Amino acid sequence: MNIMLFHSTYGLRPAVRDAAERLRAAGHEVWTPDLFEGRTFETVEEGMVFNDGIGKDELLKRAVLAAAPYSDRGLVYAGFSLGASVAQTLALGDEKARGLLLLHGTSDIAANASVDDLPVQLHVAEPDQFETDDWLSSWYLQMGKAGADVEIYRYAGAGHLYTDPGLPDYDEEAAEATWHVALGFLETL
Repeated sequence: MNIMLFHSTYGLRPAVRDAAERLRAAGHEVWTPDLFEGRTFETVEEGMVFNDGIGKDELLKRAVLAAAPYSDRGLVYAGFSLGASVAQTLALGDEKARGLLLLHGTSDIAANASVDDLPVQLHVAEPDQFETDDWLSSWYLQMGKAGADVEIYRYAGAGHLYTDPGLPDYDEEAAEATWHVALGFLETL
């Protein structure tokens, strides 16, 4: 599978590169575009300030430019938190998308979004301050209405970015369970 993996608001940290290597070891081709052009952050607040300075349109432009050379191959879009939001937006706009793997995040869905049974898998903490229960219920219904085939996995007690060993949110058990399920999902695409 060809996977475009987007980083979180912390930037292209070692955990993203490690995730890409894990996916490559499972036989996938993976790209990890650096939407922050080399900047990484120690706190989510610092990353959000930087991201706000770039703006959503510029961030999506960078993501589209990174994915465009490979989109004819039929990409699986994937991402962590902010990167999941970016991945979702690109996948819903790419008729050749093969799948969508969301780790720790979702995004708004355009009212006219339409896909043909796009396989989607979401992994989030429970509870998650950025992905509340009400939000996820609405998101799930909207994704279904758009034509996506959605699976949601919740991890009780884990922190928001629980797959990143370099952050306080890290939860080894939840992270390994996530990777086990996610790798199985990718094998079905």
